[in-house]
Amino acid sequence: MELDLRGKVALITGPAKGMGAAITLAFAAEGCNLVLAGRDTEAIVPVAAEAIAMGRNAIVLPCDLTDTAQCQALADRAVAECGQVDILVNVAGGSGPIGKTGWETTREEFNEIVTLNMTGAFNTMRAVLPGMIARRSGKIVNVGGTFGMRGRAGRMAYSASKWGLRGITKSMALEAGPYGINVNCVAPGMVDGARFRTKVVPELARRLGITEDEAITHHAEEYALRRITLDQDVAHACLFLASECARQITGVDLPVDGGWGML
Repeated sequence: MELDLRGKVALITGPAKGMGAAITLAFAAEGCNLVLAGRDTEAIVPVAAEAIAMGRNAIVLPCDLTDTAQCQALADRAVAECGQVDILVNVAGGSGPIGKTGWETTREEFNEIVTLNMTGAFNTMRAVLPGMIARRSGKIVNVGGTFGMRGRAGRMAYSASKWGLRGITKSMALEAGPYGINVNCVAPGMVDGARFRTKVVPELARRLGITEDEAITHHAEEYALRRITLDQDVAHACLFLASECARQITGVDLPVDGGWGML
């Protein structure tokens, strides 16, 4: 199956590490040129260098995704440098408080994660869509999460933000669909990586009175496939939804979770 992404321009937010870096390099491997955006540009530079070593163009631009003006400037600069934006992948986001009930969560904690996970994606979509509409072509992939599909005790604020992102995705899919633009959401389950190993696992181990190795096994046993999702699993789903192989798919939430969110 040919994804036919060679020469496309992909704007990716949150590309510095973990899942974001894996997604970025997967698009580079498929032949995409890249516009990489985030607050900490120094952290993004090594990922851009890897893409350039593959023979791709990759520019790094600073952007506070919660700032509407900065997102518009990002899109304008991407067009000026690369001609157009064919693909937008919104990876940037945060986890919010972990292990707190809804009534223990402060208003500040709630507002911070909802603003980052919802407003950031809204701002970038709003900035790139006029160009896509003018060309009657484009792919948008938002990275959500299965806790925004089933909810999760101790993760209320994060779940709320990802439920909201699903709503944004579905409404935008309906609005942009007549212009030939696909808007979808990839919903990872628990993804192995630094956040999982240093935050989620220790918190579960503490709460259940078990070892961290036992906590990892506990997580895996919740899934039909009995294994934790890897960054590359999420990257492959993003590639598919950004390709013409998914030309007739829009407005979906695609769980990448080993069989938790939908089973």
